[in-house]
Amino acid sequence: MSRVLIVEDEERIASFVRKGLTASGFTATVVGTGGEAVDYAVTGGFDLMLLDLGLPDTDGFDVLRRVRALGVDIPVVILTARDGVRDTVTGLEIGADDYVTKPFRFEELLARVRLRMRTERPGALTVLEAGGLSLDLRTRRVSVDGTATDLTAREFALLELLMRHPGQVLTRQQMLSHVWGYDHDPGSNVVDVFVRTLRRKVGQDRIITVRGMGYRLDG
Repeated sequence: MSRVLIVEDEERIASFVRKGLTASGFTATVVGTGGEAVDYAVTGGFDLMLLDLGLPDTDGFDVLRRVRALGVDIPVVILTARDGVRDTVTGLEIGADDYVTKPFRFEELLARVRLRMRTERPGALTVLEAGGLSLDLRTRRVSVDGTATDLTAREFALLELLMRHPGQVLTRQQMLSHVWGYDHDPGSNVVDVFVRTLRRKVGQDRIITVRGMGYRLDG
C-alpha cells in the first residue's frame, strides 16, 4: 500500500485530500508544519509528498530544500495557491516533481500522484533485507530465510516500516500514523494485534517488544 505524506495546514483541504487518497487505495498521513514534514520525510516511510507552500512555521520551498539536502529522494508534488511562473520554476529547480495550483479537482491531483508513483527514480531502493527477511517493494513478495511468505497489505506495510528502521524502536503512534494513516484511539490494541500475527509469519524472535515504548526489528 503506497503511503502519501500530506503537508497542509488548512484542515479542510487536508481532510479533503486525505479522504480522497484513502478511498483510492493509498495510506495518507497529514502534518501541518514544515518541521513535522521534514521529520516524517526522513524516516523513509513514504512514497510521495504533497507539499503546501504556505505553512505556518516556514515556507514550503525551505522544507523542500531541507528534505533534498538530507538525501530524501521521494517524489514531491507542490500544492499552492500561488500561480506565478517564477514560483513554479523555483519549485521545480530545487527538487519538486510536479506542481498543482489551488483550487484543484481531486481527479487531477490523483492523476498526478499516480504518475509520479510510476516514475522510476535513480537509486531508488526496491528490496529491503534484514536478518533473513527480504521484502521486494515492486512485486510485494516477502521471503523468510529464503521461503516465500504471504502477508496482508497491512502486515506488509508494518513489516516494511520495521525493516526500514532495523534496530530502532518505533512507538505504537508512529506505526499507526505510517501504516493506518490516521490518529487512532491511543487505547486501541490494533498495533499489538498486527504485531502478533506478523510474528507468527516471520518469526517470534524477530520483532522485539520494548516495554513502555514500542517495537523494534532485531536486524
